[in-house]
Amino acid sequence: MKPGHPCDLPSAVTPAPCTIVIFGASGDLTSRKLIPALFSLHLQGKLPEPVTIVGCARSPLSDNQFREQLFARLPPGTKGLEKWPDFAASLHYQPVTYDRQSFLKLAAYLGELDHAQGTGGNRIFDLAVPPGLYPVIAELLGESGLSRETGLAEGWARIIVEKPFGRDLPTAIALNAVLHEHFREEQIFRIDHYLAKETVQNTLIFRFANSIFEPLWNRHHIEYVGIIAAEELGLGSRAGYYEDAGVLRDMFQNHLMQLLVLTAMEPPARFDSQSVQDEKTKVMRSLRDFGAKDGSRLHLGQYGPGHINGLPVPGYRDEPGVRQGSTTPTFALMELFIDNWRWQDVPFYLVSGKRLPRKQTRIIIQFREVPHRLFRDVLGDTIGANRLTIETFPEEAIRLSFQTKNPGTSICLRAMDMDFVYHEHYQSATLDAYARVLLDCMAGDHMLFWRQDGIEQSWAFLTPVLELCEECRFREQHLQFYPAGTWGPEQTRPIVSRMAAE
Repeated sequence: MKPGHPCDLPSAVTPAPCTIVIFGASGDLTSRKLIPALFSLHLQGKLPEPVTIVGCARSPLSDNQFREQLFARLPPGTKGLEKWPDFAASLHYQPVTYDRQSFLKLAAYLGELDHAQGTGGNRIFDLAVPPGLYPVIAELLGESGLSRETGLAEGWARIIVEKPFGRDLPTAIALNAVLHEHFREEQIFRIDHYLAKETVQNTLIFRFANSIFEPLWNRHHIEYVGIIAAEELGLGSRAGYYEDAGVLRDMFQNHLMQLLVLTAMEPPARFDSQSVQDEKTKVMRSLRDFGAKDGSRLHLGQYGPGHINGLPVPGYRDEPGVRQGSTTPTFALMELFIDNWRWQDVPFYLVSGKRLPRKQTRIIIQFREVPHRLFRDVLGDTIGANRLTIETFPEEAIRLSFQTKNPGTSICLRAMDMDFVYHEHYQSATLDAYARVLLDCMAGDHMLFWRQDGIEQSWAFLTPVLELCEECRFREQHLQFYPAGTWGPEQTRPIVSRMAAE
């Protein structure tokens, strides 16, 4: 990096001192994701100074008991444990029950902490709780005055809402209505950690900062776009949630739709959160309905018994907690079309499923074949088209395939890759996805979060097909079974296998 490069400069936005209040502090999300993310920010010196972290849950715990509990639950291999005592000093605990009196006590406690720690009345409320508690907590924060931004030293208040944001369009609208009773849209941060992955963030930079790709990013040069989030694991202990949600609510409404709009959106007028969100919403509005002539299509599947890594695994219906004869889909392939000038009639394949051969998350830009078979007399029709792969797992990487000639007197083509692999070029510690979104919330940056209209547009597109899917007869007719360890149902396997090819 050359001296004076913009990346050498300090960050333009330094988060102000604040208090982070985590509801559901005794739960799995807090110990598995939130606290490790905040600890990693502490190790890298990125937390504001001062910062106070307050855990809230029903369990009666002291500050020390809370600290010890979190330390015991840190993921194996956590680095920097010698600095845990410094971080733990910022951890506090306040028991709450979800009623008005308890939240008034919480408000008084936070006021005392503000005075003692000098956090200026700035507060973030993170809802790491079951979705049914989102509206309850939002109401109680409003009734207790904690949502107002006119408190001590004119401090600000922000609320982080984890997914799922409702379970269909009516419930999403109802949840947004409750949130907006007490919080302005600028105060609400709807989290989707997929958006904070380095390669996902780099998608826009890659497109709009490199003039060699943006002119090709359209229907004239691209045959199809594939977005796949494959999981090797099965249901695990999530039967209660998954039986209700299924793969469409679990993966498509949030993660995959976000990857779709980032890949397909038009260049924003400015690289700021409002302009980017505007362009993302335009893509949602342009999606072709499932019921239209030549419209978008959906394929559903459910894994049966099979083998993963050579070991036998049960089918979905044999998993603990799954209803007998369940028709919950564990696999889906959507073939979507975007009705605008750039993408008319280019298929976008969105795929996600459980018990597939390996865990893999990637965006594939499949370019069209060369228009003239210049070498057909020598090579026949075997020239492979170029492919751009933006990968987030198993590696964070960007790969471009192209054709070359093998050395020798005969003409023999070979596909080669140009690779950019993050860990090979950036050796310093990087922020994980949760750490990044928490830091952006502290800074008040909405770039990596959902906006209300984007959430509602996504649900408006998916709700009709979700309602159809929930009709038992539709599922029985359209649900296709696939052996665990394969790339989904036989009907869709050719498409998925091509997308997942190494």
